[in-house]
Amino acid sequence: MQEHTLQTRDFYYDLPQELIAQKPVEPRDSSRLMTLDKETGEITHRHFRDIADLLRPGDCLVLNDSRVLPARIYGVKEGTGAHVEFLLLENKEDDVWEALAKPGKRAKEGSRFTFGDGLLQCEVTDVLEDGNRLIRFIYDGVFFQLLDKIGQMPLPPYIKEKLEDKERYQTVYSQEAGSAAAPTAGLHFTPELLEKIKEKGVELGFVTLHVGLGTFRPVSAERITDHKMHAEHYYMPQSTADMINATKERGGRVIAVGTTSCRTIESVARREGRFKESQGWTDIFIYPGYQFKGLDGLITNFHLPESTLIMLVSALAGREHVLRAYEAAVWERYRFFSFGDAMLVV
Repeated sequence: MQEHTLQTRDFYYDLPQELIAQKPVEPRDSSRLMTLDKETGEITHRHFRDIADLLRPGDCLVLNDSRVLPARIYGVKEGTGAHVEFLLLENKEDDVWEALAKPGKRAKEGSRFTFGDGLLQCEVTDVLEDGNRLIRFIYDGVFFQLLDKIGQMPLPPYIKEKLEDKERYQTVYSQEAGSAAAPTAGLHFTPELLEKIKEKGVELGFVTLHVGLGTFRPVSAERITDHKMHAEHYYMPQSTADMINATKERGGRVIAVGTTSCRTIESVARREGRFKESQGWTDIFIYPGYQFKGLDGLITNFHLPESTLIMLVSALAGREHVLRAYEAAVWERYRFFSFGDAMLVV
């Protein structure tokens, strides 16, 4: 199938609602792991804790160390006491954030709100064309500490259950606060499993890509080439660039943990030609027909039908192989989406 004829509906699969995971499993690495051979389409079924057995000495894993902000905050409007929910999307400058407001009609320019019994206050400074708000925060203390105290995790809309422990929507290696959603492929790792992987002779390197809410935006265009990707900020340090270059030189495999790490690797390769320290904004859209420049393998969760994420996996392993694997996952009753099970494509 030619890339220019690909339709969004070509990436549809039928998913029973009860397979959408509502809670993470304990321990993290007890989730299931499907392996998919990108050349043959062969599938095996294991547990995530077995992943060290599937990696080879000389391989490297690239992980996204972005940390999710507890970015959903509930405020009261000064003067009227009306309740408004804000979802912080992006830090524009110092204390100014772009945010979604619900209901929007209560958040007009100039209106002020208080949160957490006055711990935090904000004023709406602008209403943008797309309806998002710019808000300026006023507070005493450290902003992120206050946010930690009063904010809720911005769980995807398909997760209906309340999350008991905020840390379960963070990877164990998260460092750099800034994401509106978790890079969920990394949720399966424990510190012990990462140690075991290193002992096998596999190198670990980190990149940062702050996940935007556009991740959950469905593809509404009929032809996938008409879809416009949202831009996200990424950073690859020199140490990770050196690790990838060395892995390539010795014939090892570069395996991304998650589609965000994959998009970072490919964005740097496309922009720089060789791996070196790089940062910027990327709106790279990877779908079948794309030629990978840095990536050899991918650890990822099971994604929504017709999403840009299932298109990315299909670019690596072939659409038919991926849809067959997803059919098998439904049949075997794997758990889907953010708190679901994982897949290794090599």
